[in-house]
Parts: sequence; C-alpha cells; structure tokens
Amino acid sequence: MPAIPPAPAITLHDLTLGYERHPAVHHLSLRIEPGSLVAVVGPNGAGKSTLIKALAGAMAPVSGRIEGLQGQHIAWLPQHSELDPGFPIDVRGMVAMGLWRQVGALGRFTAAHWRRCDAALQSVGLSGFERRGLDTLSGGQLQRARFARLILQDAPVLLLDEPFAAVDQRTTADLLALLHGWQQQGRTVIAVLHDIAQVRAHFPLTLLLAREPVAWGPTAEVLTEAHWARAQSLREPFDEQAGICGVPA
Repeated sequence: MPAIPPAPAITLHDLTLGYERHPAVHHLSLRIEPGSLVAVVGPNGAGKSTLIKALAGAMAPVSGRIEGLQGQHIAWLPQHSELDPGFPIDVRGMVAMGLWRQVGALGRFTAAHWRRCDAALQSVGLSGFERRGLDTLSGGQLQRARFARLILQDAPVLLLDEPFAAVDQRTTADLLALLHGWQQQGRTVIAVLHDIAQVRAHFPLTLLLAREPVAWGPTAEVLTEAHWARAQSLREPFDEQAGICGVPA
C-alpha cells in the first residue's frame, strides 16, 4: 500500500472539554506522532467519545487547545451510524459518500469513481452487496460498509468511536487488519475501545482516561492494575454538575 504525506503531530495543551460548562474531560496534555495507532480506553462516562468529538472539530474546547488538526482532512466514524437503515439508498451509494470531498455536492460521479467504490467494497469483503439496501445488512455488514466509506475519504487522520461494538469476530479481525494497513501507510488512527485484550494485542499506544488523564504511553505501561484502580477511583465520585475548574466566571 502506498504511503501518504503524514499529517503533523497532534498536540493537546491542557485541554478541557465540557457540555453547558459541565466538565467532561479535564486538563489533558499529550502529543501523538504522525502514523501512530492509539487506543483510548477508560470507564463508562470517562469522556472518551467527547475527546473524539473535539478532535473531529465537532465541539470547541472550554479551555486549552488542540494543535496539528487545523485544516487537516479528518475521517470520523461516530459510535452510532448517522444513517437510518431504512433510508432509501443502496450500499454502493452510501459508500460513495466517502468521495464527497472530491466530487462536491453538485459533482458527477465518473466510471472511475464507481470503480473506486467497488474496490473499497471488495477490500472489506462486500463484493456483490453493491445494490443491497442498508436495511438488509447485518450489523457487521453495515460496519464493513462504513469502513469502505472511510477508505474512500483517504484521510491522513482517522478517528473511530467504538468501531467494533456489536460486530462479530471475523468482521473485527478484518477491520483490525485495515487499521494496521492504514498505520503502515503513515496515517494516524485513534480509536475508542472497550476490549482490553484487543487493545493489548493491536494498539502500541494507549490513553487511559477517567475525565482526566490517568496514563498515556506504551500500552503495556498504561494498562496496569494500579492505573485501572486509579481510573475507577476517579470516576466513581465524579460530580456531573460540577463547574469547569480553572475557567474564570
């Protein structure tokens, strides 16, 4: 697979995120080098999805800043599909949305564009599904189609929120292989995950988050019993209604 020009490093400087001034992530500082494969883990409600949204540009920091993503082409896979399975579109049409940045709202799809769509579907094991409706797909098949759309976005930075939730083992293995392939191409991949064995086996770097950073670095050094105990102790007494600290009124 050909390499792509790497995106800059992603640097978080004392990043604090929240909703309606209630805290979700506190004082997070780290640097992610280009071409990194990063897992974000932590207890439920630890702020993992909030962090991915902020990296995707879907929410602004309360304080602190994110460097390295301004003006970058980013592909974001939210935890829940943004498409209603009953929406009247076939698999090929949904995957073709990944070319929107190249084609534009009023652009025409050429034969070359459709060949790229079909190649992306083949790479995720969905050849022959081009004309199937989304409502005919299993959960694993729909996730494969969403990954095919990511392939067409051709972004140097990919943000994935629970990409393997409710997906069968074979699909998970195939999609993990895609993630490794993206990293080999020089892309930066950041994924929220809950399967710790999967993280240990496939992700060299891990951020353990519990509304604030507990540990960041090589996965074997982060995923220790002591760090998990600290993450749980930070999460259990957390006050959902607390004010954002360190921000003037």
